[in-house]
Amino acid sequence: MLGVAAVVVAAGFAGWSGWTWWDADQTAAREAALDSGRRAIATFNTLDYRRIDEGLDRWQRVSTGALTDELRQTGEGSRKQIEQAKTVTEGRVLDAAITEFDPPRATVIAAVEIVVTPDGGQPVTKRSRMRAELVRTDTGWKVGALGQIPAGAV
Repeated sequence: MLGVAAVVVAAGFAGWSGWTWWDADQTAAREAALDSGRRAIATFNTLDYRRIDEGLDRWQRVSTGALTDELRQTGEGSRKQIEQAKTVTEGRVLDAAITEFDPPRATVIAAVEIVVTPDGGQPVTKRSRMRAELVRTDTGWKVGALGQIPAGAV
């Protein structure tokens, strides 16, 4: 009887240990996705017309898949628009959360503050809500799709 009890206790401990390990791994993966999403959303809302290539390169480094392809295809057109606008934007994520998490995919929503400074002008602060679809790649979590969340959307 004592042997059976020992086996039951050992099996219970093994199950609990396995669950704890899996849960800790999932929590770490969620945190990594959220952190990557926050940084990427800030990156996509930050650009200096005086250093366009650096900014566009940063955008490509935090993107993947169709979004990276789109950035490459629209690069020259985007560059011209940015040069003509002559603005510096600096994005800062005020708050963010994961709304969906099913590795290797995750969805992050964020409240973003964007300071837009026109050449020779005064900075203007704008606020926006963004949604990023993340994909875990060999080099970490990257943005596969990004868009604004319309005002009034739930």
